[in-house]
Amino acid sequence: MLNGEQWSQLLRGFIDEAGDLIKQAEEYLLQLDQTPEDEDAVNGLFRAMHTLKGSAGLFSLTPLVSFTHHLESLLMSVRDGQRKLEPALISLMLRCLDEIASMVGLIDADTGELPVDETHQNELIAALAAYGAPARIEPEVIAVASSPAKCAQRGRFARCASCDTDGAWHISLRFEADLLRNGFDPASFVRYLSRLGDILRLEVIDEALPSLAEMDPESCYIGLEIDLCSEASKLEIEEVFEFIHDFCTLRILPPNSAQEDYLRLIQELPETDQRIGSILIASGLLTEHELNQGLALQAKTEAEKPPLGSLLVEEGMVPPQVVNAALAKQQSVREKRSQESTQIRVAAHKLDELINLVGELVISAAGAQLRAQAHGDAACVESTQSVNQHVEQIREAALKLRMIEIGDTFNRFHRVVRDVSQQLGKNIRLQIRGADTELDKSVIDKLADPLTHLVRNAIDHGIESAEQRLAAGKPAEGQLQLNAYHESGMIVIEVADDGRGLNTERIRQKAIDRGLIDAQANLAEQDIHALVFAAGFSTADSVSDLSGRGVGMDVVRSVIDGLRGTIEIDSVLGAGCTFRIRLPLTLAIIDGFLISLGNEYFVVPLDMVTECLEMDAEQLGDSTYGYLTLRGKPLPCISLAAHFELPVSHSKRRNIVVVNFGRQQAGLVVDHLHGELQTVIKPLGLLFQHLQGIGGSTILGSGQVALILDIPSLFRHLQNQVEASTGNFRQSRIAISGS
Repeated sequence: MLNGEQWSQLLRGFIDEAGDLIKQAEEYLLQLDQTPEDEDAVNGLFRAMHTLKGSAGLFSLTPLVSFTHHLESLLMSVRDGQRKLEPALISLMLRCLDEIASMVGLIDADTGELPVDETHQNELIAALAAYGAPARIEPEVIAVASSPAKCAQRGRFARCASCDTDGAWHISLRFEADLLRNGFDPASFVRYLSRLGDILRLEVIDEALPSLAEMDPESCYIGLEIDLCSEASKLEIEEVFEFIHDFCTLRILPPNSAQEDYLRLIQELPETDQRIGSILIASGLLTEHELNQGLALQAKTEAEKPPLGSLLVEEGMVPPQVVNAALAKQQSVREKRSQESTQIRVAAHKLDELINLVGELVISAAGAQLRAQAHGDAACVESTQSVNQHVEQIREAALKLRMIEIGDTFNRFHRVVRDVSQQLGKNIRLQIRGADTELDKSVIDKLADPLTHLVRNAIDHGIESAEQRLAAGKPAEGQLQLNAYHESGMIVIEVADDGRGLNTERIRQKAIDRGLIDAQANLAEQDIHALVFAAGFSTADSVSDLSGRGVGMDVVRSVIDGLRGTIEIDSVLGAGCTFRIRLPLTLAIIDGFLISLGNEYFVVPLDMVTECLEMDAEQLGDSTYGYLTLRGKPLPCISLAAHFELPVSHSKRRNIVVVNFGRQQAGLVVDHLHGELQTVIKPLGLLFQHLQGIGGSTILGSGQVALILDIPSLFRHLQNQVEASTGNFRQSRIAISGS
């Protein structure tokens, strides 16, 4: 008997599994929206709903079982070819999946309670009933018939073809004596079995019956031999008896005429390294219950364990021909994949702990190297250098553990595109490229909201209606593309559409009306496009459910800045628009460039550093910003000492670190350059999060704290300062470029 804690732990496991099943079901539905005749997707969708309902029944989550049963019933008619998956039906099923996800989210893992919105559910059930799902379900069916086999009264197997004994399933049942004491009636299971098809023969085995004087009226002594003509699978037949698995011995043999089909099915199984039992389960000739029985019998053998296949044949669970085919399949798989490695699943928090420990190791190794250099011991310096090389290799290997493909994030937008385009009456197809591009999980988790804003804006503002597209000489169907690829040590994510593009003049006029820019300002097109990221900025004429409130794009830029990334826009009026996001591959440990101002140390992300210069102090002055000429072009310069209100150096020579920010460059005026180093990023506490231009901190090998510069935030803050003091947007753009 499980205690409360064990039961709660199992329930939490079900909640996690249910989330995965709902996600799988949604992916299958969206796939069927494009290819309605995909039988594999239909079967996968049905299996997901069936598994979800069956698992919910184990925890007595009756509302979830009941609601899922309606959806499963309708899917059964789709699977049997009685109904087509129309777009309207797919939309309804997606709404049902949303309701199921909501129910799973409301489950109390401690008590098992599940509150439901019956009004909303009744509306969905009524809508499903219009497509042929049952409008109501008998309570007995909910409690007992929690599988397709036991819900066969819905009609799927009423059409089974006529067959003789050789073409029928053979079911052998031997009941335990305690069956009746536990409230089970053998006749009720036979009645349920008859709903799967026609029972051609039923023989009662009564050899175990004692004399009348010795008979216990509460004990069961009989067995049954049954021939069933049915289109049901072995698993569906077994599920009729799932409540009495512990009180009977069940053997199910397939029709003799179908063995050749089963043999061929085994040979066509996917190339996976499965044990013989798993192969037989996948082929439909063995159930998990029978496999567990066989393994238990194998474990009880005191002498050398017999092969599982031989044992299954001896026990009458499977025909010998099938076992031979499964063994041949198993051997071929082993030969093909003997060199391949296996995978294990690791909890995300354990990987985070590993990354943190590796970060501390980086700091300790740097400290050891500094001490070795200070003492001038050549052998010790060489040893610490070797240690540092290994630490760097460990760092790279540890970071790779947290890298995951971005495809799962991209795939979520199939649903977003479908729902929003239908809401707006547009015909839009989503294309995904670079789904196998890997990125740190912590970065991917924060990308969902920015990408959602960009996708919704592209559908609402960017892509025209079918009539407008045809009038412009474009195909009626709009194209939206999500693309990801690596470039120069960073990942680039693109959200592109073939719509109308950004209207530069309209954006400029809106900015003038709001006082963001001066009417006389002569701005480059890219600078005007960047105005869409201003807080509260919108070109929509009216407010809708999707847009028009001036929120969203500023959130996009804030999140991207927080990820130490940049975003830029490429737009051609009438041809389309591309939002291009550049992000670092990881947020935990980076390669940095160490600089200092007096006794204060700062770190610049190395991937933003272009080059270093040395200039006379008189050329730069003491102001916060200025500019100099670099290879014939103006280079905006920022005095970090003036910005952070630190003592200004009296040295006659100053160092300038040229940093790259998107398409623009600027110079950071500093005192000293100390070179490259591996930097472990430590987040700032709440007390310091208001600091502009600081993205975190790190600990140097000497134990001193160094602040990590947030270049995008620093530039934008300084731009705002300049605009406030001069009111000249153009001048601020020259002085502080790259925002």
